[in-house]
Amino acid sequence: MAYSGIGGQAVIEGVMMKNKDRYSVAVRKTDGEIEIMRKPSQSLRDKNKFFDLPIIRGVVTFIESFTVGMTALNYSASFFEEEEEKEEKNAGKKDGIIMGIITVLSVVIAIGLFVLAPFFIMEACKRIIPSEMLRGFIEGVIRVVLFIIYVKAISLVKDIKRLFMYHGAEHKSINCIENGCELNIENVKKQSTEHRRCGTSFLLFVMVVSILFFMFIVIGQMWLRMLLRILLIPVIAGLSYELIRFLGSHEGKVVYVISRPGMWLQKLTTKEPDDDMIEVAIASVNAVFDWKEFLDSQANDDKKETDAEVPEEIEKKTETDEKTETAREIAEAAKEVETEIKEEIEEINKIEEDEEVEIEDFDDLEETGETEKAEETESEEDDK
Repeated sequence: MAYSGIGGQAVIEGVMMKNKDRYSVAVRKTDGEIEIMRKPSQSLRDKNKFFDLPIIRGVVTFIESFTVGMTALNYSASFFEEEEEKEEKNAGKKDGIIMGIITVLSVVIAIGLFVLAPFFIMEACKRIIPSEMLRGFIEGVIRVVLFIIYVKAISLVKDIKRLFMYHGAEHKSINCIENGCELNIENVKKQSTEHRRCGTSFLLFVMVVSILFFMFIVIGQMWLRMLLRILLIPVIAGLSYELIRFLGSHEGKVVYVISRPGMWLQKLTTKEPDDDMIEVAIASVNAVFDWKEFLDSQANDDKKETDAEVPEEIEKKTETDEKTETAREIAEAAKEVETEIKEEIEEINKIEEDEEVEIEDFDDLEETGETEKAEETESEEDDK
């Protein structure tokens, strides 16, 4: 899977896609038409190298993604407000205040539910579980369980279910491009709703990394432990970003194993989209990303790799042929030596056989001579 660099999120009846310094939001309006907004989005990481340092860039990216995401959500929500509400609203100023209040409340509720609530639960169990390390571990497990229950509960809401379907359309569209397929509805439908760079996986990594942090940071004062859990959120987010960034741009068995828990959790936050939702996701991608150029560049890279591999294969084949020829020559030489040795052995055997015959003949002659001599002796004795 090739890395495209694009990412996004689901919004109300739509999809936001971000590519480098710009993002788009495509929304399906009540009349069935797709409305598209394009906006620039320059990151602090591009303005100052300090903000592009490891861990720090994770914090910056998290804040910027949250800001862009809330803007995109606000834009998509504007299409579904009642006409009376639209007329009553002050030209954008009131919207900004309301949006700011909602954002602050969202952060406070998230910190209270997923950071402080598990902390106070384990503080209440201090006498039962005296070990700070064990309490830190259980606190992290409670945090993960609360998150899963929360996601499962909100997925039962009809509007949230549709949001998760648009989330699936976003993933499928990105997977389609990164798997080297043309971006159309039929190809997108074949893709998976899971993606390693998903925000759901990021949140899970945040909770897992926080377990490791709070297991080993042991401080006596309760208020200081509570404060650290809040202050360390940016650091934990930065580390989690580095992890998901690495997993999103690498392949292998280890990467697969580490990515699986996040992928499993995505089964709760993504659903199979319908064709209309996929069409919206494709429109959002087309607004900020030239996928045809991307596929062409990937095809050229693959061709270069293939062209580079051909000489290597020829060289390997030549080396193999040379080795085979050498082995054949050695085998033939060995065969010749073996034949010569066999011939020499046969000659030696023949010589030995001839020598045995001569010895036998000599023995026969000796026996004959002794017989004749004995007969002569007997004859002389008879004459006497």
